[in-house]
Amino acid sequence: MNQLTTPAPVYADEAPSPDNFDMEQLVHHTELPHTRLSRSFDAVIGTISAIAHWSWPLLMLVIMINVVLRYAFGEGHIELEELQWHLYSIGWLVGLSFCYVLDDHVRVDLLHERLGLKTQAVIELLGILFLLLPFALVVLWYAIPFVQYSFEMSEISMAPGGLPYRWAIKAVLVLGFALLLLAMLSRLSRVCALLFGFPRTIRISEEKARGN
Repeated sequence: MNQLTTPAPVYADEAPSPDNFDMEQLVHHTELPHTRLSRSFDAVIGTISAIAHWSWPLLMLVIMINVVLRYAFGEGHIELEELQWHLYSIGWLVGLSFCYVLDDHVRVDLLHERLGLKTQAVIELLGILFLLLPFALVVLWYAIPFVQYSFEMSEISMAPGGLPYRWAIKAVLVLGFALLLLAMLSRLSRVCALLFGFPRTIRISEEKARGN
C-alpha cells in the first residue's frame, strides 16, 4: 500500500463533520519526483495559465452585463454571447495542461489509489504513450490547417453583429494542446525518472538552493 497516495483511515470516533472535513481526502496524487525538464515546462505552463485564468472573472463579468442588458433593458447582443464561449474556451483549453501538471484532473479509477507508487507510474507511462500522446498529436495535426484555413479566409462570425477574427479563438485550440503536449513531456520525464532513473531528479535541497 502506498502511503503517499492513500489517505489515512477514518475511524468511527473521527468521522468528518461539515466543519472539519478536509477536501484533500478526496484528492489522490501520484507523488512523482521532479526533473529539470519538468520544472522548466511546468514554469512555462504556469506563466501562461496565470494569464489565461483571468478569462474566468472576465467571463462572469460579461455574463452579468449580458443578463442586465437583456432583462433590464430588453437588448440582446450577439457579440457578448459569442464572447462568453470564447472566454470559456480559453480558460478550459489552457486549464487542461495546468490541471495535468498539478495532477488535479479527474480520475475515474477505483483501483488507482490502492496501488503502489511504481505501479501507478507504469500505468501513467502506458496511458501517456498509447492514449494521451497520440490523441494530442492527432488534434494538433488537424487543428493547425483548421486555423490556417480560417486565417486565410479572414473568417468572421456568421451571425449578424457577431465577432470578427474567428481564427484567433480557433488558434487557442492549438495553444491549448501544445501546452498539453508540454505537460505530457513534463510528466513523462518524471515517470521515467522514477522508473528508470533517467533523467536525473532534482532534490529538495537543490530546489531550495536555487530558490535562494
